[in-house]
Amino acid sequence: MRIVFIHRRGPGQFLHLAPYLASEGWEVTLICETMDRPLPGVRTVRHRAEHAPHGRADATPHFATPEQHVRIGYRVAETLDALARIDGPPDVVYGHMGWGGLLFAKDVLPQTPLLAYCEYYHRPEGGDAGFDPADTVTRDDRQRLRLRNSAQLLTLDAMDGGISPTRWQKGRFPAAYQNRIAQCHDGIDVRLCRPDPQARLTLPDGTVLRAGDPVVTYAARDLEPYRGFPEFMRAAARVAQAHPDVRFVVAGGDGISYGRPPAHGRNWREVMMAETGLDPARITFLGTIPHAALIRLFQVSAAHVYLTYPFVLSWSVLEAMACGALVIGSATPPVAEVIEDGTNGLITPFFDIDTLAARMREALDSRTTFSALRAGARRTIAERFALDSRLRRQQALIGSLTGRRPAAQRTAMGAA
Repeated sequence: MRIVFIHRRGPGQFLHLAPYLASEGWEVTLICETMDRPLPGVRTVRHRAEHAPHGRADATPHFATPEQHVRIGYRVAETLDALARIDGPPDVVYGHMGWGGLLFAKDVLPQTPLLAYCEYYHRPEGGDAGFDPADTVTRDDRQRLRLRNSAQLLTLDAMDGGISPTRWQKGRFPAAYQNRIAQCHDGIDVRLCRPDPQARLTLPDGTVLRAGDPVVTYAARDLEPYRGFPEFMRAAARVAQAHPDVRFVVAGGDGISYGRPPAHGRNWREVMMAETGLDPARITFLGTIPHAALIRLFQVSAAHVYLTYPFVLSWSVLEAMACGALVIGSATPPVAEVIEDGTNGLITPFFDIDTLAARMREALDSRTTFSALRAGARRTIAERFALDSRLRRQQALIGSLTGRRPAAQRTAMGAA
């Protein structure tokens, strides 16, 4: 079997699946714009970068993103065409639909099954847009979001099947296409992400943290409102007053992955340190850290805080649960799809700083009483998200497309 993966910033969600299929004897190629690491057994082919156009006097508002997606689609199509002329058509193409990379895949390979990774469909209600009460969704916002979905809509119409990682994320997509979308998470390596009572994490100042220490942790790709960083910091400042021995350890960069940066050229770390007055000696900012260090962070955590707008579910919260961390999560989808309050973690309203601080204090004051929740968290990931089982299911879903039946006949994938 020959498969071509497509992802703008490879390998993305195909980090485990691509080398797994290669190990199963598949011939695997990844087409991408940037690549942060080589994958064993996977051929990587990069296309020219396409940046969003800016500064044109005749530009129509919000056209920059759709135009960039079209340009990316053209680059991927050129690459697919070149590969097909050299190698022949693959058995299946599987790509992330979010950046336009799949727009013209069917025009190049009309007889090749096309599978789309369906991560997030933008809507002006029920998700990240307008979630913060201080943000009003304007007509301009609605138009921007509609245009941002244009590449996804064209891809949904062309695809033979799709995969979405959670039930809530799948449910964001138009109902007309949901019978072609299966729910299957990418998977969590539960052998790597596991509890370790002997875990140690050395901080930059030389402090060694151990499992059982009064450590409250937080992790995100970037420290920003979408992942509840301001709420975490406000609650941490309150907890620090009641617990003189607590140490807060934060992993994440100072950039912006989602949403908007703060005013005056500062980052959210600087803004929240100034607002809360939290003693710098009580909190350690690790920045972006290697994955192995992130796992140790989860293993030594007395309480791990994961807050998010209704948006894409982070791998990190599932990895923390697999490590047996006591996760305090926000009562937002799709977090509530995974964490059941009092069974495998604790849940708090996203904007309720008092409740979040109380949950953090509870975790610190009663560290030994939450062993059942920690075990429940680990069990949830092992039963529902274990990498081995998710890889086998993804392989089966991909295999279900290779009969090359017309898309109109292929309507049962969403129930697979």
